[in-house]
Amino acid sequence: MNHTGNINHHEVLRARVALLGSGTMPARHQVAAYRTLAEVSPLAYLPLLAKALYEYSLAEFAHRPEIALALRAEGVAAARRMCGLEAGWEDVLVTALGHYGEQLALMGREDELRAVDEEIARGGK
Repeated sequence: MNHTGNINHHEVLRARVALLGSGTMPARHQVAAYRTLAEVSPLAYLPLLAKALYEYSLAEFAHRPEIALALRAEGVAAARRMCGLEAGWEDVLVTALGHYGEQLALMGREDELRAVDEEIARGGK
């Protein structure tokens, strides 16, 4: 259920126009647009948000592992919000968990990585 009373309709319109604009949009602008639109149309935009967060972490924060990890964790959270709303949400979640696990491995955070690997083995459940 959407709470349209709490949504800034100007932000929603701005996000839609930005995504429809010609040319390639920087990853940070895509993330901002998808964050806004996921509040209005979660089924349509949560998977796109999860993917954009991963791309943003790679494009701009490869040299800042803690920020990259936080963005990938947000991607996992976006995928989890799909649970029960959309068929095929498990694929989006497993992909997001895989990206999160990659960052954990790069950072040497083995205990957390094991937990992520176990969740991936369960299919995100």
